[in-house]
Formats: sequence, structure tokens, C-alpha cells
Amino acid sequence: ELGIERRFVPESCPRAVRPGDFVRYHYIGTFPDGTRFDSSYDRGSTFNVFVGKGQLIAGMDQALVGMCVNERRFVKIPPKLAYGSEGVPGVIPPDAVLHFDVLLIDLWNSEDEVQVQTYFKPEKCPRTVQVSDFVRYHYNGTFLDGTLFDSSHNRMRTYDTYVGIGWLIPGMDQGLLGMCVGEKRIITIPPFLAYGEDGDGKEIPGQASLVFDVVLLDLHNPKDGIAIENQLVPESCERRSQTGDFLRYHYNGTLLDGTLFDSSYSRNRTYDTYVGKGYVIAGMDEGLLGVCTGEKRRIIIPPHLGYGEEGRGKIPGSAVLVFDIHVVDFHNPSDSVSITVHYKPSNCTVLSKKGDYLKYHYNASLLDGTLLDSTHSLGKTYNIVLGSGQVVLGMDMGLQDMCVGERRTVVIPPHLGYGEDGVEGEVPGSAVLVFDIELLELVSGLPEGYMFVWNGEVSPNLFEEIDQNHDGEVLLEEFSEYIQTQVETGKGKLAPGFDFEKIVKNMFTNQDRDGNGKVTAEEFKLKDQEAKEEHDEL
Repeated sequence: ELGIERRFVPESCPRAVRPGDFVRYHYIGTFPDGTRFDSSYDRGSTFNVFVGKGQLIAGMDQALVGMCVNERRFVKIPPKLAYGSEGVPGVIPPDAVLHFDVLLIDLWNSEDEVQVQTYFKPEKCPRTVQVSDFVRYHYNGTFLDGTLFDSSHNRMRTYDTYVGIGWLIPGMDQGLLGMCVGEKRIITIPPFLAYGEDGDGKEIPGQASLVFDVVLLDLHNPKDGIAIENQLVPESCERRSQTGDFLRYHYNGTLLDGTLFDSSYSRNRTYDTYVGKGYVIAGMDEGLLGVCTGEKRRIIIPPHLGYGEEGRGKIPGSAVLVFDIHVVDFHNPSDSVSITVHYKPSNCTVLSKKGDYLKYHYNASLLDGTLLDSTHSLGKTYNIVLGSGQVVLGMDMGLQDMCVGERRTVVIPPHLGYGEDGVEGEVPGSAVLVFDIELLELVSGLPEGYMFVWNGEVSPNLFEEIDQNHDGEVLLEEFSEYIQTQVETGKGKLAPGFDFEKIVKNMFTNQDRDGNGKVTAEEFKLKDQEAKEEHDEL
């Protein structure tokens, strides 16, 4: 009778051989004395056959039923279930008992379909693979017995392809449908949906079932545009970015599976660029339009609006990009200073003008609210002569026409502030500045071009009064002493906010026309006299 000894049975046996199944197995055939008469191993190829259809000797047809893939059986087949009284001339004698050591490699049925087993699925799955989508995935490809024949992991490169348009074997086209990014599944494909009777001519033999362990990393469709997910929009949004604006923003850049490829935070510096001008990839150009300062949004960019098929640096080809951005500030090169008055005293008749000496408090911040500086923390005012270049141009403009006690907010674009370079360690490059200002004191300045004016009539013998030793020459010491006396007695006034010695020296130098360190009566002229002489000459 037929004898079956199960020498190895795998722990997992999801499927056993039934009549009508197609199997691939290895075997060694011997006589009872151990003499070998045949072996599939010697031929380097499995024996491939349908079970229960009379294509095998009856004993083997029976012995294979119930076997699992990777199971090993030792089978004793009597002559009546083998080659009987005739045998096989030259190979198997008449009435021979045959022994077969069988290892089942593969098993399938013509009615099989693609089998999909998902063993990990992300909690969030906003989109699944559809026909004509382009996917990037990693896989391990094995036969049904677990033998590895290919792996994208070994090549350290994803497999990138369209789905459902014939670029893949039919079984893989089916098996990838419905997957989420990050999902892991096992796709088992019968040979008639894989490489069929002939195999691939290399690693995959004919009639082989294939098992692919797949993880989906990326997914898009050539028709996709960018996708925007608003994560935080400030309640107050007075202005949204437009084409031509200059933005400063932070970002984390990841692939669709969450792999980080770049981050401005790691460089501790914002990314600064014009929007809508082609300075960034097309998807980012579009995704940065319509944002508010302080807004956080996620921008998902398909590869044809990103770095395309070639990729760049750490970004692989055909990769979908995900940017989580935080807009720090933006401006337009055409922007001027913006002034918002919060309080103005009812008695506001004297307004600040160029040349006035101002004392004021301020809080300076970036557009996102980051504090840069504050006079309040220093416990003293900031003092300047308006219009003299002692502050950035935008502040000179923002302090104009202000009265004592007034409070206002002055917003200064970078081209009227500290420009592209900023102030190292203090003000970032291309930063919009916000100053909250309170004017505490105003000393009226002199008319433009004057460093000293008389409060009354000018003496007709002015040179003689300055020339105290009456030697016909005025030295700097004499000139300085005379001007100081006029200021102290209220007869004259110096331009406020400047160093006394510097102003006096400047005035003296203007009078010392030959530069010899002395002023003579012929050199000495008042400003209105200089203007008259120039006019006469013209």
C-alpha cells in the first residue's frame, strides 16, 4: 500500500494541495536499496504538474494531496500505483517499489485570484491608489516557499511606476489598488497573473507564484495640483501675500511617508524669497500665495510641481513633497512706512519736523511679535535729531508730524529698515520692523542748513566782538567762547541734539576759508551774507 511519512511540516499552512491544483516540487526518486533513479535537483528545475488529472503516477497523485508549501514527505509507492509489471525500460524494472523524497515549493489553482493581506495601515488615510496613479514603493519579492528573488531595499531605491496602465504584471496592478501611503501589505500573485509559463527568463521560473511584501511610500496623479491644509490662521489677518511679495518663513520639508529631507529650523534661519516670480519650485510659488503673517499651513506638492522625475539632493525622483510652513513676515518692495496712531493729545499744535530734537520710548519687534529691543527695559529714552540720519530712514519718516504725548505704531519694510543684511545677532535680514512709539519731549530745531541762529538783532560789529584781543584774527578758542556766551545768555541758539564742540568747530571751519586756523574780517560772513553774494555772482 501507499506509505506517506511527513518528515517536516511548517508551522503555518494556509493552504494544502487539492485535486486540480498545480504544484511545483522537488524530489529524489530511489529504489528500496537506496539506488537513485531520478532527481529534479539534478536537472536544476522543479517538477511542475497538475494534481489529480492523471499527469502523474497514481501513487504520487495521491501522495501530494494535503501537502503544504515547504512540507517534506517521504513516500513509498507500490508497483500497482507506480509503473506496474511493465516498469520503464532502462530506468525502472518491473514490479518496482519506488521511494520519493518530496519537497513542495509552490501551489496554485487556475481559479485563484490575487490575494492581499494588509498587516499595517495608518490611522489616517486621506487617499488610496487608483488606476493611473503614480506610486513609489519598496518591496521584497519571494516565491511561495520564502526564497527571495528580488528586493528594492537591497538596491536602496524605490520602485516607481504607474498603476493600472500595463507597466506592471497584472497581479501587481491589482494588488496595489486601494493602498494608503505608509500601508504595508503582502500581495500573493498566481503565475497566470505574473510571468506565466515562461517566467521572466532570469530569476523567476515558469509557473511560479510570487509573493510581494510591499510598503507604499508615495502616491500622486499627473493631474494633481497642490493641496493646502490650513493648520493655524491668525484671527487678525489684515493682509494676505500676493505675487511679487517678499516672504520670510520657516519650514519642515518631508516626503509623503514622513521622511525629513530639509528644515529651516535646523539652520536657525528663515527661508526668504519672492513669491510668484519663479524663485522657488512652482508648487511652493502657488502654495505661498494668500498667506497671513503668523499663519501655519501644510503644502503638499506633486513631483511635476516640485523636483520632477530627477529629484534633487535628498529628494528622490518623482517624490511628492510636504512642506509645513510658518510665515514669519512678508512685504512688497513698493511698500512704504505704515503709521497707526493710537493716541493723540487734544492740544497738538507743535508737530515734529526735520531738525527737531526728539526724546521717545519704543518697543521694537518683528512682524510675528518677536521682541527685538525696548527702551523701557533700559530705563531711558532714545534721543535723536529728526532727519539727520541717526536712525533708519523708515524711523525718520515714522517720527514726522508727531506731537508730545502721542503714541503710534510704525511698521517699516526692510528696504527702509536694515535691508537684506539686517544687524548680526539682533535683526534678521529682510525683516519687517514694528515700533510702538511714545514721544515724550520735542525741542524745536533750527531752519534747515543752520547750526546756530540769533534770538534777536545781530550786532553790526560782530567780528570785533568775537575778536576779543583785537588783533584782527579770530582763533577757534575765541570763537567757541563767544558762541557759548551767546547761548548761555539766551542771545543765540545752537541746533539741538548735537555735540557743542563739534558744531562750533564745524561753524569755525566754514568761516576759515583759507584753512589756516584763523578767521579774518575779510573771511567772516553771516549765512545770509553768503547767500546774497552767491546770488549777486549768479
